[in-house]
Amino acid sequence: QVQLVESGGRLVQAGGSLRLSCVASERTFGIYSMAWFRQAPGKGREFVAAISSRSGSIKSADSVKGQFTISRDLAKNTAYLQMNGLKPEDTAVYYCAAEVQGWGTQESAAKYDYWGQGTQVTVSS
Repeated sequence: QVQLVESGGRLVQAGGSLRLSCVASERTFGIYSMAWFRQAPGKGREFVAAISSRSGSIKSADSVKGQFTISRDLAKNTAYLQMNGLKPEDTAVYYCAAEVQGWGTQESAAKYDYWGQGTQVTVSS
């Protein structure tokens, strides 16, 4: 069982930056990939970015390329999402996810086995 705890979400002005963190409860050796999704009010859960725990390969949604960067620190069992140039439309609850079955960096939420509780990011105009 993997527990994921996100942090770093808060209210920020448009154009600002935030770094979200996701700490896994066990060594990331057992986790094949970690990802960030987001869900805005009244909308479905949207893929943001994923990273392979072993190779470091990355997949990002086209909507955030050049704006958001995912990374991981194996020694700290942590994945990060660096968000720059934030816009009001980035307002959402951001969720961390992990998969342990070897699917790799998938965009489908159904491929992920464990989820964090979410952290709220609000971008004011």
